[in-house]
Amino acid sequence: MKKIIAFGGSNSLSSINKKLATYASSLVENATVEVLDLNDFEMPLFGVDLEKEIGQHNLAQAFLDKLASADILVVSLAENNGDYSVAFKNILDWCSRITKNIFADKKMLLLATSPGPRGGASVLDIANNAFPRFGAEIVATYSLPSFNDNFDLENGEITNEELQAELQKIIADNFK
Repeated sequence: MKKIIAFGGSNSLSSINKKLATYASSLVENATVEVLDLNDFEMPLFGVDLEKEIGQHNLAQAFLDKLASADILVVSLAENNGDYSVAFKNILDWCSRITKNIFADKKMLLLATSPGPRGGASVLDIANNAFPRFGAEIVATYSLPSFNDNFDLENGEITNEELQAELQKIIADNFK
């Protein structure tokens, strides 16, 4: 059985990206899923002076340990002003001081969604280019546009049949 670690790149308690990552993970057959909450890895704002004072943060190592325990990573990034959320970027910054191989050479399904029609396309592009340098084996990407129009919060699933079929095909082709 495969182990999936999934998370949304946001510290919002009602993160739509966490909902998408959770849903996408549920489509992978023969897998156990652990969904992380970035709020469990909240650290002070990274800075080299603070790092000199306190050293490597134990929550950064805990986050790295969670990623390393997976066979597959399902990551859905929130887009804030066209880039990563500060909460996610801060975790990356702390983790990168421990190892450059943050994603531990794991297969990754990289996702993004937003309320707008571009579905987090800017942050998805940034991550698709950057994450391989941090040890991600990105096997597929997927963007869900207009989250509020295409996702049923009550049932926790994509409602647009075409977008649903696209995600199911990605998972069937890459995560058997």
